[in-house]
Amino acid sequence: MQSSFLPVCRADMDARGWDVLDFLFITGDAYVDHPSFAAALIGRLLESEGYRVGIVAQPKWRENGDFQVLGRPRLGVLVGAGNLDSMLNKLTASRKTRSLDAYSPGGAARLRPDRATIVYCQKVREIWGDIPLIIGGVEASLRRFAHYDYWSDSLRRSILIDSQADILVYGMGERQIVEIARCLDEGYPVSAIREVCGVCYLSDEIDHLEPKSFIELPSWEEVSVEGENGKRSFAKMFKISSLEQDPIRGKTLVQRYGAKFLVQRSPASPLTEEMMDAVYALPYARAWHPMYDRCGGVPALSEVKWSITSHRGCFGSCAFCAIHAHQGRIIQARSHKSILSEIETLAHSKDFKGYVHDIGGPTANFRHPSCEEQLTRGACKQRECLFPEPCPRLDASHADFLSLLREARGIKGVKKIFVRSGLRYDYLMRDQDGRREFLTELCQHHVSGQLKVAPEHAALAVLRVMRKGNLKIYRKFMALYREINERLGLKQYLAPYFMTSHPGCGLKEAIELAQFAAELDFCPEQAQDFIPTPGSLATCMYYTGLDPFTGEAVTVVKGAREKRMQKALLQHRAPENHALAREALLKGGRKDLISSLHL
Repeated sequence: MQSSFLPVCRADMDARGWDVLDFLFITGDAYVDHPSFAAALIGRLLESEGYRVGIVAQPKWRENGDFQVLGRPRLGVLVGAGNLDSMLNKLTASRKTRSLDAYSPGGAARLRPDRATIVYCQKVREIWGDIPLIIGGVEASLRRFAHYDYWSDSLRRSILIDSQADILVYGMGERQIVEIARCLDEGYPVSAIREVCGVCYLSDEIDHLEPKSFIELPSWEEVSVEGENGKRSFAKMFKISSLEQDPIRGKTLVQRYGAKFLVQRSPASPLTEEMMDAVYALPYARAWHPMYDRCGGVPALSEVKWSITSHRGCFGSCAFCAIHAHQGRIIQARSHKSILSEIETLAHSKDFKGYVHDIGGPTANFRHPSCEEQLTRGACKQRECLFPEPCPRLDASHADFLSLLREARGIKGVKKIFVRSGLRYDYLMRDQDGRREFLTELCQHHVSGQLKVAPEHAALAVLRVMRKGNLKIYRKFMALYREINERLGLKQYLAPYFMTSHPGCGLKEAIELAQFAAELDFCPEQAQDFIPTPGSLATCMYYTGLDPFTGEAVTVVKGAREKRMQKALLQHRAPENHALAREALLKGGRKDLISSLHL
């Protein structure tokens, strides 16, 4: 009997009557056939285009057997580390090994290697030599240029070089992988696939590029030199590459590595609404593969099984986040019909309890492009949509999102729909005509006890580095939220997220954050300590000590004890943090706050 999953063993291929695959997808995650998992989404997409795709999930990388179980594919091998960078998946901000891997069966840790993309590719080359090898996913996408690696505290070359792959697909990848597959199927050698937007490749020369069509970044030799000159070159590289990450106006980028050139073609065009609908309508099993049943399944599925992805992209451009470098700043949304159809599918599932956990995306209330002009000229090169002040052209209407939520509430079998992905309150407050109506219905129908929001910090100096607005807007939002809940007779609270040790945050700013948390009568059980992940603006600041867009120096805290102090200040109510919080206040010259913070 043919499985509803993509093949994972030779018996699955035999059941389908296949003697050979077209593509083999090797992934660092367990195989979960759900659109939130890259291997399933790309695999199903290629399947819909008529290709035979098999999955090898979390292979034993020191051996050949798992890699060879489905045989040599006809067209090529696709490799991805999984839904997270493999080093972030393994290590915490203090570089301690995590005890749980939510993307592995039973949550087991250490089932993937460090730098999984590189290790898997090396094994593919060892087994099959020059077979077309394409890498993608978050790890590859955000390490496509020279990058700072926090876990080794060093600069690393483009992952394309270290992996020995032929093509690196950056971004979400649907357009790119279909075009690459077509070229390979038509007989083009992988070395000739050079015109696809949204990919990187290595070249011995750049004569094939039109002179005015590309920008050359500072070379690996320039950015990796020790000292201030190297760091300034790295900051320049980041600035140029960041400004060109736009599918409409962005240029091809080139970075030299000795005698080789890394070429990044401009980003792929955003998916249309019809394309987004089609991707999410593919025949996913929406379950982990049965081979994981004996382990209790794959924990990460519980986070998304009853949730709906309504859109992609984010024009918030927070410094600590790299989503805009992967999904882009232009919002790509699904139609109401597509989303409602998926909810109806969930409602007919035998284990559905009536609760949709989320309808959202990277930012829940970004349901359309920030302005109409983005679709014709791209995102603005010299300014952000919300920072330092919201753009006058910003379309902050929540009418479409509100209409969607109303329609979703009417589906038979649905008891409640929550909105749990991040809500940008500053964007909501810009909707002067609709904010009260939207927030009223949100509180009445889509919040359960508390609403998660992310002011991130209280100190203006840090908020500027983060590319976040000041607390005046947050205070206005708090007042409106409180007023609406009181009028509705509901006892619901805000659960603010705060981050410690972010670039720009010294002890003085950490104390300001602690004071604000005390004012809110709020002490988070968990505080997010900044982790420098590849591809983000804040990581560039952490490594260089510079704001790459202004050239100004930025305070960076790297010492483990001061980082612990900042965390202890924010969580000062916990008895185990009292001594360290007092030490921080004394060091920061704020002995006067010891009694007011009850230390």
